[in-house]
Amino acid sequence: MRSLPLPLALTARLSPVVVLAALGWALSSGPLAAPQAAGPKPAEDKTETRSASAPSRSTVSKTYAAAPAPCESVAKKTIEALVPGAKTGGKEIPSTDTKLRRTCSWNALKGYDYRWLDVSYEIMESDEAARGSYEEHTGKKSGGGAVPGLGDSAYSVVNLTTEDKQETREGVVIARASNALVTVTYNGSDFESKKAPGTDTINKGAIKAAKEAVAALEAGKG
Repeated sequence: MRSLPLPLALTARLSPVVVLAALGWALSSGPLAAPQAAGPKPAEDKTETRSASAPSRSTVSKTYAAAPAPCESVAKKTIEALVPGAKTGGKEIPSTDTKLRRTCSWNALKGYDYRWLDVSYEIMESDEAARGSYEEHTGKKSGGGAVPGLGDSAYSVVNLTTEDKQETREGVVIARASNALVTVTYNGSDFESKKAPGTDTINKGAIKAAKEAVAALEAGKG
């Protein structure tokens, strides 16, 4: 038989009633009490855990997923007018990712007049990314201006360079349409007079090609 703790043994000599009362406390609530069975745990609220750990389903919606065929983006009659003597089919420039970046080039020398036209597409991850790239590119230009009614925003600039007394005038149009950038480069030289075509000729030619290129992009939407 298990011996009682010392305080209870002493109390037993003095008062059996007190002993019984003390023993009852020791067995039910005191140090001799048997451990109580653990009751059911309250149900865990997993709502917050799920919401915190669940992956986000929100995705960036892209208007354009791929670049259109650049050599088909400008009408044949436009190529004939802007680049006389060039093969209207153009030549696509090799790209590391034709889904995202594609460029077509036309160039020809007819008599002493030389013309060059490039149309380039770049598809970006979002409208914000395209907007940032557009602002970065146009921020490096000076002397140009906005082209109203072309994509979401567009910018045109014309510059004249001279090398060995030969002038070359080049126009660049950069347009943003949602998450896509369209860049058109058009330049020309006259090797007989050493002069370059007029600013208005180059600027209007570049803008015309850019409008057709943006229209081709929008036609292939979705």
